Amino acid sequence: MATLYLTHPCLVEHDTGPGHPERPDRIRAVEKVLAHETFDALIREEAPEGAEEDIARVHPRAYIEAIKNVAPARGLVYLDGDTPMSPGTLNVILHAVGAGTRAVDAVMTGEVQNAFCGVRPPGHHAEPSRAMGFCIFNSAAIAAEYARAKHGAERVAVVDFDVHHGNGTQAAFWSEKNLFYASSHQSPFYPGTGRTGETGVAGNIVNAPLRAGDGGREFRAAYKDLILPSLVNFAPDLLILSAGFDAHQEDPLAEINLVEEDFSWVTYQLAEVAQKWSGGRIVSMLEGGYSLNGLARSTAVHVAALMDAGR
Repeated sequence: MATLYLTHPCLVEHDTGPGHPERPDRIRAVEKVLAHETFDALIREEAPEGAEEDIARVHPRAYIEAIKNVAPARGLVYLDGDTPMSPGTLNVILHAVGAGTRAVDAVMTGEVQNAFCGVRPPGHHAEPSRAMGFCIFNSAAIAAEYARAKHGAERVAVVDFDVHHGNGTQAAFWSEKNLFYASSHQSPFYPGTGRTGETGVAGNIVNAPLRAGDGGREFRAAYKDLILPSLVNFAPDLLILSAGFDAHQEDPLAEINLVEEDFSWVTYQLAEVAQKWSGGRIVSMLEGGYSLNGLARSTAVHVAALMDAGR
């Protein structure tokens, strides 16, 4: 079976202003590397616009309305010190949500084995009623709830290897025993959450903090010793990946020293678990990654591993 790649031309229209690390060139770098002939077998689609009813399973309608109302006609408005909205932002975040829900449809119906959503901005810091850390709507959490509501998935897991802890996904999943969230991330670091004692209502939250300066050895140990066994124990019907590549050694915003081989390794490991417990069903959603070269090379090996797992 094939791998689906979802993105949209509008994604460059989220203008974050001069010097902001979450810039349109990120998605251009991803598009450029996935245009290589290595990826000719990808099924490529433009992401649809996400539906408000799907967003509302994670974010209260009052929050959604507040985001719509604050969207500027010109210039930038800031939802927090790091999270701007421009005139194109609302359309962009709706298509990021739509990428996730369309990917869930495709993998849950057997149309494809797995999917990669090349979207921006990231979403995993967005709490149900709060935008922060570049994130406005939590597309991974929305995709998980969509899978439960529309496809009857009983147990959905999100595994997050972005260098920052996904406090928003953790908050959305905390009290839902059939939603699992696991994260490897630098700690202490932004946003200040993700300690090992944060375990959710039923041990459904698993955090594996890494220290500044850690590299592939510590990262792989976190997965082999903690995250992968916990994921196997949860036995998900669907696996969603919050695929952030800012733990790359070249990334300017963090201090973890991963290389492309580490991202390839973790993708294969997670795909093996998905093959055994989830029918191979994986939806991967791009989160962070702010070195353009590191982001492009890491995305390439990640998608190549998904394609290989889907054969």
